[in-house]
Amino acid sequence: MRFHPGQIQAWKKTLAEGASGVFGNGKDQKARNDAALIARLYQEIGQLKVERDFLAERSGP
Repeated sequence: MRFHPGQIQAWKKTLAEGASGVFGNGKDQKARNDAALIARLYQEIGQLKVERDFLAERSGP
């Protein structure tokens, strides 16, 4: 079986970029997941504040 040199170079590049994720202890992935969760929660908080303000404005004094 023969492989094109460009394909082998692409595999090497992919391995070099992703090896820490495969062989690492997962701290980086956990940090990214935590950051994504925090961002999503802040977005939900903002949406709820907008809805609360809208409903408070509609309901009157």
